[in-house]
Amino acid sequence: MRHRPRSTDLRKTTDAPPPNREDRRNREIKGFRMLDLYDKIEEATAAIRAAWGTTPRAGIILGTGLGGLVDEIQIEASLDYAEIPHFPTSTATSHRGRLVCGQLQGVPVVAMEGRFHMYEGYPLKQITLPVRVMKALGAELLVVSNACGGLNPYFQSGDIMVIEDQINLMGDNPLIGINDDRLGPRFPDMCEPYDQRMVDQALEIARRENIRAHKGVFVAVAGPNLETRAEYRFLRTIGADVVGMSTVPEVIVAVHCGLKVVGFSVITDMCLPDALKPAVVEEIIAIANAAEPNLRTLVRQTVADFASVRLA
Repeated sequence: MRHRPRSTDLRKTTDAPPPNREDRRNREIKGFRMLDLYDKIEEATAAIRAAWGTTPRAGIILGTGLGGLVDEIQIEASLDYAEIPHFPTSTATSHRGRLVCGQLQGVPVVAMEGRFHMYEGYPLKQITLPVRVMKALGAELLVVSNACGGLNPYFQSGDIMVIEDQINLMGDNPLIGINDDRLGPRFPDMCEPYDQRMVDQALEIARRENIRAHKGVFVAVAGPNLETRAEYRFLRTIGADVVGMSTVPEVIVAVHCGLKVVGFSVITDMCLPDALKPAVVEEIIAIANAAEPNLRTLVRQTVADFASVRLA
């Protein structure tokens, strides 16, 4: 939110250079620490409801190269992140940065066309604010997607993995600090962060649609650099099937606030230590785009099945 300067000397404001993206981001981060999280959620929720009065059944977070799913949504309202109070500004490659509200297979949804990352400099409480806003809007399900590197040698680039569990190696947690009981419990249980019934359901959809899909464990690291060969060996040794730089904070907060979660990872490059090649961002995005039709099918039918079961 912009405020008028206290000084009456207007020349000081007109002579100042316009703020760049870095200045704006720094102000967003500083402001986020100053205000109460619950109040922020309420303000962001009110802004979205003013543009779209429907209660969503599901919230969807679209990762790198996967924003085309919005073409499946009958859009009723869309807001750039800059229009929503306290939403960060996405700076990641291929992330458009808007919230799309509408109908997916007849199910009301809100979809983030682009997400935020720890490596962009934002605190995890701010990165995960949209998840809490989805819950406040009335969503019951969170669908997360991401592009990731494959650690399991049985996987291939372009495959989709249904996430069954996760490992947090980001060095931070969005729940650290004083807990607000209005938002969730102090010690949320994480024995099933991803709804196992929905994992099985998503795999059944993949088999039915002849989509090559696996289930496995996602490990999140802070980034933005990719990992060394030794780090890939370590991550595989501790049980990870894929590695990425997102998703885990959002899922932790989703569990904290009582959302069911289903997650999909598109494997965009293989991270096998003994056959490692330099990663090319353009190739990663191209592979994510090529896998997008299959991801669309899985998300669309998973959301529709969830809604039909809940209504039954």
